[in-house]
Formats: sequence, C-alpha cells, structure tokens
Amino acid sequence: MSLLIDHIGELTTHDPELGTLRDAALVVEDGRVAWVGPSASVDRGADEVLDAAGAAVIPGFVESHSHLVFAGDRAEEFAARMAGESYEAGGIRTTLAATRAASEGDLGANLVRLAAEYRRQGTTTLEVKSGYGQTVADEERSVRIAARHADDTTLLAAHVVPPEFAGRADDYVRLVVEEMVPAAAPHARWIDVFCERGAFDPDQSRAVLEAGRAAGLGVRVHANQLTVGEGVRLGVELGAASVDHCVHLADADVDALAGSDTVATLLPGADFSTRGPWPDARRLLDAGVTVALGADCNPGTSYTTSMPFVVALAVRELRMTPAEALWAATAGGARALRRPDVGHLGVGARADLVVLDAPSVIHLAYRPGVPLARTVLKDGRRG
Repeated sequence: MSLLIDHIGELTTHDPELGTLRDAALVVEDGRVAWVGPSASVDRGADEVLDAAGAAVIPGFVESHSHLVFAGDRAEEFAARMAGESYEAGGIRTTLAATRAASEGDLGANLVRLAAEYRRQGTTTLEVKSGYGQTVADEERSVRIAARHADDTTLLAAHVVPPEFAGRADDYVRLVVEEMVPAAAPHARWIDVFCERGAFDPDQSRAVLEAGRAAGLGVRVHANQLTVGEGVRLGVELGAASVDHCVHLADADVDALAGSDTVATLLPGADFSTRGPWPDARRLLDAGVTVALGADCNPGTSYTTSMPFVVALAVRELRMTPAEALWAATAGGARALRRPDVGHLGVGARADLVVLDAPSVIHLAYRPGVPLARTVLKDGRRG
C-alpha cells in the first residue's frame, strides 16, 4: 500500500540533503519513505491520500531514555521535594518494593498505558529500561516485559543498591555481573548503570558495563546528574552510545564527548521535577557534541511522557533553538539508540512522522502544554 501526504506547509526531514521543505509532499510505500519533494511535482497515484492542509510535518519523536516497568507512583515524594527536600536517588527504593510486589500482567499494562501516552503526543520510537526489580528474577521479567512493548530494551539492574545489600554494594555488583546479566541479556539490547553519588562508583560501574558488553549488549550510562564525576569519561572510554543527564560537566567531560561518537542525552524533565540545575546545552552544542533530548519518564523524578514538553523546556531553559531542540528529540534520540532508520524523513527511512496541528515546529515551544500531534504515523500507519 502507498500513502501520499500532500500539501505539507513545512516538512522537517532532518536529511542533510533535503533539509526543511515548504509546500511539500511525501510518499510512503510499505512503511518507508519512498519520495520527498515539492507538492507540485508529486505523483498522485497513491492508494491513499492524507491532506496536511498546510500543517507542519516532523519525524516522530525518538525517546531514548525511559523507565516504564514499574508499579505505583511517588506523588507524595514529589510534593515533599517541592517543599524543599533534596533528591539523592533514595526514592527509587519505594518503587522497587511496589514493582517487586506487582504481577507481570499489571506491570505490562502500566507500560502499555504509558507507551500509548507517548504515542498520542508523537513519540514513535521508545526505549525502556529495567531497574526497579533488582533480583535476578525481577530484572529478567522486567526486560522481558519491556521487550514485548518497546523498540529498544535496556538492562539497568545497577540502578541503586537495593536495601538488602545496604553496605554491600560490591556484593550486589557481583550478583549483577554473574547472574543478572546472563539471565536478562537475551531480552535486552543495552546495558546501563547509574554512575553517581549514592549509586555506583566508577569501578563498580565499569564492572557492570564490561559484563554487559561481554554479553553482547551496547553500553549506556546514567552519569553526572548530581555531581561532577567520572561517569561521562567512563562511558566515552567504553564506547557508550549515550551518556545521559550530563548536568555537571568538567571541561574534560565536554572534550571527551566532543571527540567521540557518544551522544549527550539531556533530560530536562528530571531537572524540572527535582528543581535541579539545568544542563548547559549551549556549551555542549558549541563544542560540537551530539545532543539528544529525552523525557525520562519514571515515577519519581520525571513522570511525563511528553516529548513536546521536553522540547519546550529545552528552548526556554537550555537555550536551544526550536530547530535544535526538535533535532535533538528526533534525530538526536536516534543517534543515541544507533538507529539510522528513524529520527529523519529521508528516502528509505521508516515512515514514522507527526502531522502537527500547527504551521511550524516553533509552535512546539511557542504553545507549551497544547496537544499539537494531529496525526501520528508509525511505519506509515495510524495508531
């Protein structure tokens, strides 16, 4: 089947040769972009026609950082934090208890609910992490559930040290390396670790990441969210696809990122929800670092599935232009997942796209909180 999307007022392709087109059209065949160009030149023999009526069309958002396998919420923790309490990762243990107690069916249903929220707002590619089970059985089922419903799955068993291992972080790391990685690796594409104060130190993080890499998993790192540390440089050294948060960076961290293929994934929803400092996106972009944006949906520190909200935050608080923020939330996310087939609308790309209820991508930041995703297509299909 073929689909013609016609009368596009502004078409953002993120293809280096095509750029942004006006008065454009796009043809989809078998779920892929088959043709892009001026509306006046398109062959109108498609099986189906979608009239964009002058609206903007963008690539579907690529969410490269989410935590959707969980039970319960932490609304009370959020309220307390807004009243002035600090966040140092301790609240994760609340979700840990609820997730362990939940049934597999309930965990899957919650993931499906949140994934549907993402989709309604224009996200067409979704990465999901484990990390709220932290026993061998619970981490294995978490990545297995995620693999059924997400495009990419990450083993984040090394999220924090669980309560039963308090004071014995090395013993927990040994369990992750020797038992959790082998059990969960068949269902995962990535290994991740929270290399941060209150979680895992650089040596422990290295052990986890190297074990995952030896099991065939790609490397990702949570790092430098709360303090300057070694996590960013560790990720770059190990060839991580992405280092996420990147709030507190030394010059050496920026230099390491700029000289590598590792993406700096910024998560301003978490900084908004924790009242933490904002990452310095301009510093990274001006240094030549590849930047992605993610919503970081999780029950404790960023309970949002809205990539448009993240784009608005990036423009307002991270001093990114609307075009830079959109690129980071689409093509940047694709690079963070090493997915060349998504995040752009060049010929041959997956036909994952959003018709906005707006004439320009500027409206994503100009109209924050307004549902602007008029039509969302994944592989050329609605729904």
